[in-house]
Amino acid sequence: MAVPVAHERILRHEGGQVREVEDILVTEEPLEIRLGHGPLDEREEFRLSVTMRTPGNDEELALGFLFTEGLITGPEEVIRVAYCEDVNPEERGNVVRVELRPEVELDPAKWQRNFYTTSSCGVCGKSSIDAVHVRCATKPADWGRVDPALITALPDRMRAAQTVFKHTGGIHAAALFNREGELLILREDVGRHNAVDKVIGAALAGRPATNNRLLLV
Repeated sequence: MAVPVAHERILRHEGGQVREVEDILVTEEPLEIRLGHGPLDEREEFRLSVTMRTPGNDEELALGFLFTEGLITGPEEVIRVAYCEDVNPEERGNVVRVELRPEVELDPAKWQRNFYTTSSCGVCGKSSIDAVHVRCATKPADWGRVDPALITALPDRMRAAQTVFKHTGGIHAAALFNREGELLILREDVGRHNAVDKVIGAALAGRPATNNRLLLV
């Protein structure tokens, strides 16, 4: 099973000297997202995407990815998300399958593209700029003014909760807060867009609802 960090031997240059020491580094591995769709008695599989990510919370990443790409409008369109077991040993923990409900329409031709996403770019592999335009949920109603002092306080609150960053010093994060500034969800990843998708996926799964929330990246 893939893990988010690795212990590696490195050369450290410090005070004019070079020493070999052990360091903790963030890992990055490919995650393949597959879709199961169609009637329950005639399921078809569509290989949607390969994204480079930091392992962990992969089910949330897949769910958030489908939502932000416009393939689903909510968690009620998904039966389940799980790691694929019928894969090569080296792929274990790096392939997930999302089972869509039979009533969800999926046009594979629309989504057939070089859907390879790196940690540095959330839209790499799009065959055309038109593919960036996705169907999205209705824009939420205006919920008023946010205190600027609260906004400026959120980065420190997010940083304090970044456990992987504390050990490695090299990973992005996204966090969901309520209107009082309470941290509700935090996810870390080498890619900002992955961290956001993980937070969205966790929120869609009901931990917690997304109404009246602040997303910090």
